[in-house]
Amino acid sequence: MIGYYNVSVILTYISLFSAVYGMTEALRGDPKVALICLMFCGLCDMFDGTIARKCKRTPDEESFGIQIDSLCDLVCFGVFPAMLGYGIKDISVSSLDIFASAIFVLAAIIRLGYFNVQEINRKHETAAKGNITKVFP
Repeated sequence: MIGYYNVSVILTYISLFSAVYGMTEALRGDPKVALICLMFCGLCDMFDGTIARKCKRTPDEESFGIQIDSLCDLVCFGVFPAMLGYGIKDISVSSLDIFASAIFVLAAIIRLGYFNVQEINRKHETAAKGNITKVFP
């Protein structure tokens, strides 16, 4: 199986499942349930890093966790809010609405990509100081 499976990423996966469920509820016309799912995603995101840091992980598992967290955050806090906005509109969706949603998702991608670069740079700096033995690419 592809990937690394340990307890450190389970909360991230739970958040992703909540986001997917919330998106379906938003599109079904139940924004209250969708908002609860979005808040639950935020709660999971607050604690997933704390739990991951307490787990004993190999450098590859740590790198995988960082990437998975970022990708799931894109869905939870980029795509999901855009879909929620689309789902709660009472009138037809205009081209401007679609463009605004796309800009919102693009902003999430840029922010998460920037975070990944900063995390890689931090790992390289830590390795250069001799604090760890292996750095992900």
